[in-house]
Amino acid sequence: MEANHDSANVSSNPSNDKEESSEKIFVNHAEIAWQEMRKNWIGDPSKRTSELPMEPVISFNATYEDLLLPNTPFPKPIPLAEMVDFLVDYWHGDGLFD
Repeated sequence: MEANHDSANVSSNPSNDKEESSEKIFVNHAEIAWQEMRKNWIGDPSKRTSELPMEPVISFNATYEDLLLPNTPFPKPIPLAEMVDFLVDYWHGDGLFD
């Protein structure tokens, strides 16, 4: 019996194997675009300066009513962490937060 080999199906060229394997590599274009948008959003970390702690925007004797009842904008933006600390302290004082 004689084995019948089809030489068209057998790859003897190593560069042909590389081309075939490179075609199978998955490239996530959405992730690449997302990473680029994120980089634009957060900026270049090497260009950031170390920020000194800011003085609190909320006065130490501010009350809940002073801050939240008037319908006027705050004169300066209040950092989220500072507002959360203020509200948690207020809620603790009123027994609303455990």
